[in-house]
Amino acid sequence: MEYHNPVLLNETVDGLAINPEGVYVDVTFGGGGHSREILNRLNENGKLIAFDQDTDALENAIDDSRFLLINENFRFLKRFLRFYGITEVDGILGDFGVSSHQFDVAERGFSTRFEAELDMRMNQNDSFSAYDVVNAYEEAKLRSVLSQYGELRAAAGMARVICEARQNEPIKSSEQLKKALGRFLPKHKENKILAQVYQAIRIEVNQELDALKEFLMQSVEVLKKEGRLSLISYHSLEDRLVKRFMRNGMFEGEPEKDVFGRVEVPLKPVGKFIIPSEEEIKTNNRARSAKLRIAKKL
Repeated sequence: MEYHNPVLLNETVDGLAINPEGVYVDVTFGGGGHSREILNRLNENGKLIAFDQDTDALENAIDDSRFLLINENFRFLKRFLRFYGITEVDGILGDFGVSSHQFDVAERGFSTRFEAELDMRMNQNDSFSAYDVVNAYEEAKLRSVLSQYGELRAAAGMARVICEARQNEPIKSSEQLKKALGRFLPKHKENKILAQVYQAIRIEVNQELDALKEFLMQSVEVLKKEGRLSLISYHSLEDRLVKRFMRNGMFEGEPEKDVFGRVEVPLKPVGKFIIPSEEEIKTNNRARSAKLRIAKKL
């Protein structure tokens, strides 16, 4: 199964400050690049648990007695760690967004490059897909998805023309969707706007932001004191949640101060965010928008 090079490989694993005998979690296994690097830094007593909801990732499972791959969404982190008798871990790595493999397999429907059926399911066992969002959502809900998750200024008009187009026949393919949105896709901006539309629908299909919030809250519960979080985001919606949670332990507002004006937060950011070098972006286009943030549990 072809997967591209992992993004910010050394920087992300360095961020975990690996204890060779520690227990670590890679919540976005994918092609296994980050997991292999973590295993390289563990001794025979170390342990790595990985999560990936995409059945395609199972073909990359690592044959190593220290390694366990769980075919589940990382929003169930705490439940499955407990199921395998693990109550606390030394560090958690996450590389969010769509894997290069998912983008490159046309029939998965993640990429604007291919003509494909509307799918975009990260978990192929789910019944709910991009087809359902595009064809079943009421106009107001569709507008909200495009506005919130795609940050599209023309969300209202786009939702309206999609609803008009589907009255004639269901919108089943990327080409039909593109045709319906034609008036909003000027040639010089077509790819950028389509990418925003796809992002919005994909986030809704996979409930990505809800899953991220659930994961972040559970991560604090399972991390040991001084344990590390090392997380890569690819768009502002994800990164904003990660940044706020690492800083405040919450997603909105500010934490309350005690009578002495002190704030109790669960995490402390480690250094500033890290972005890939120009060299890495040249060799791995997926790294272009990556942003790595690291924090440790107080």
